[in-house]
Amino acid sequence: MEFHPSIEKAGIQEIKIFQEEKLHELLRYLETHSPFYQKLFKENNITIEDIRTLEDLQKIPTTTKNDLQQYNHDFFCITPDKIVDYSTTSGTLGDPVTFGLSDSDLERLAYNEAISFACAGIQKGDVVQMITTIDKRFMAGLAYFLGLRKMGASVVRMGPGIPELQWDSIFRYKPKYLITVPSFLLKMIDYAEKHGLDYKNSGVYGAVCIGESIKNQDFTDNILSQKIKEKWDIKLFSTYASTEMSTAFTECEYQIGGHHHPELIITEILDDEGNPVKEGESGELTITTLGVEAIPLLRFKTGDLVKAHYEPCQCGRNTMRLGPVVGRKQQMIKYKGTTLYPPAMNDILNDFNTILCYQIVIQSNEIGLDEIIIKLSTEADHEGFVNEVRDHFRAKLRVSPKIEIIDFDVLSKTVFNPNSRKPITFIDLR
Repeated sequence: MEFHPSIEKAGIQEIKIFQEEKLHELLRYLETHSPFYQKLFKENNITIEDIRTLEDLQKIPTTTKNDLQQYNHDFFCITPDKIVDYSTTSGTLGDPVTFGLSDSDLERLAYNEAISFACAGIQKGDVVQMITTIDKRFMAGLAYFLGLRKMGASVVRMGPGIPELQWDSIFRYKPKYLITVPSFLLKMIDYAEKHGLDYKNSGVYGAVCIGESIKNQDFTDNILSQKIKEKWDIKLFSTYASTEMSTAFTECEYQIGGHHHPELIITEILDDEGNPVKEGESGELTITTLGVEAIPLLRFKTGDLVKAHYEPCQCGRNTMRLGPVVGRKQQMIKYKGTTLYPPAMNDILNDFNTILCYQIVIQSNEIGLDEIIIKLSTEADHEGFVNEVRDHFRAKLRVSPKIEIIDFDVLSKTVFNPNSRKPITFIDLR
């Protein structure tokens, strides 16, 4: 099995022709097997033979998460007896969206993670500790395990939380890599320091970071990443993925964006009118999955605002690279004339060492305008600290949100909900 696919180092035009052939295969499959896309093609008078190039995708309407939620069953292209695994993802209207995976889809998922981990430098024989759940219908945890198994790595399935057990496992099995939400690394460091553990000589080389951004838009370390590296000199690799695309964009050793795998997914970056953005501009990532059997997606709008980078990478890959997520389109906040996204506020709050945990709450006030409430727990003197946080917001974002100090025992139960796959640091009540 080739874990460094040659197509990723092919010329740009060769990659484009390769993807157009894969697109034709997908369109024929959808026309034959997908009730949702059969109806979409018919209602929009789309003849799939007219879709010859990647540019022709513009002739097809986009698909949204609302479509997935309202017509979930119509997206299935296989019968229930062919489904091997069920996963879910949160829905925009409240109810989760169900994803089924066939045996072939699980193989594709394993291949995707194998080439993604290989991109980050993981090799056959490496020990990798998974600090993430593999249950609760969570596709990513299963994907990590399958990918590591496929490439011949050894897996330590620890699951999330409990720093004491994580360190016990690290000193016992000597993993070279961790897979984790990066903010949890700070909790592990804090535990190690308080209990006199020699964590700097634990043998951990790097961590594949999921669920939270660790980079600024220019690929420099953001505040969270800096705070981890100040204490623990390990490599941190960004990765971006979602249940809907069953594909990951993971950094290589040069760490300048997550590499696109052209055999698995077609990407578009679109503006608010649905047109491709100019090179260097950010827009909504819109994806078309390749090789998916159960629920393939065509021009699916992810809701994530990103910037694509096209210059060749020093690693030899010529594929497009995705920069850090700017924000989620639905999470855009208009606050006193300023447009904000949660990642920018996360950076400011992560700048304070005395904040134990925090949660950003957005709600509409009595006249329908966005209102920001920052709930936080701190060890610092409350009154002076609130002013310091507020001043930092003014300096960085030119806004002054409402700040509430909450007892750690109360707030931590909301932020670190055992039913959630990652910390709940943002709540939108609009």
